[in-house]
Amino acid sequence: MKVAGHWRYVYRAIDQFGQVIDVFVSPRRDARAARWFFQQAIGATKVTPVEVTTDQAPVYPGVLEALLPAAWHRTDQYANNGIECDHGRLKAQLRPMRGLKQDRSAQVIIAGYALVQNLRRGHTSWQSTSWRPGGWPPRPMSSPWRSDPGSRSGLQHAAG
Repeated sequence: MKVAGHWRYVYRAIDQFGQVIDVFVSPRRDARAARWFFQQAIGATKVTPVEVTTDQAPVYPGVLEALLPAAWHRTDQYANNGIECDHGRLKAQLRPMRGLKQDRSAQVIIAGYALVQNLRRGHTSWQSTSWRPGGWPPRPMSSPWRSDPGSRSGLQHAAG
C-alpha cells in the first residue's frame, strides 16, 4: 500500500481460524522488519506455532529458522490465500479515503479494520457482553419518543 506517496509493506498474522492476530506496517521488507513482526505476533498470542505460512520472500527462511526452528515453513503457491483475500477488501476500503499520510495512521486503521473483521467473524466475545455490570437498563415506557399511536405528547396536528 502507499502511505504519503511511498510504498509500505503490510505484515499481518492470522491463526488457523482466520482471526487477525497482529498487524505491522513497514517501509522495508527486510530481515529486521520480519523478525520484529514475528516476535510481536508470537508475543501477542503467547503460543509457539508449529506451522507458519508465508509467501516466497527470501528473508523469511532465515528469520523463521532463528525464531522458530521446529516450525514448518510453508510456502505453497495458494497457501496464503487467507491473508491475500483480506488485502483486497482492505484496499477497497482504503481507496475512497484518498490515501494515508503517516505510517502510524496506516497501522492504526489497518488494525481497526482487522478488529472489525474479527468481530464480524465472531472471534471475540464483545458482541454478547455489555460494559455495565448489570447490562443495559430497560427503556422506560413513558418516553416522549414512544412510537405507539395512543401517545400524542409533544406534537399536535392542526385540524383545518
